[in-house]
Amino acid sequence: MTRLIIKVIPNAGRNRLVEEEGRIKVYLTAPPVEGKANKALIEFLSGHFKIKKSKISIVRGLTSREKIVEICP
Repeated sequence: MTRLIIKVIPNAGRNRLVEEEGRIKVYLTAPPVEGKANKALIEFLSGHFKIKKSKISIVRGLTSREKIVEICP
């Protein structure tokens, strides 16, 4: 089980992942309303790490830009 601290930037121009200063930033085109950005984050990470969406969960920060995401093997 791996935990990542991710800063989410919603309403970005395109979806992308950037690593800087030991932190991961994920830019998403989805707006931060009604869980759309959270859903988009899980879909994006699923494609990026090539794992099933069911293996990814947001442990903390559902309504915050800073999230702790858990990835199970």
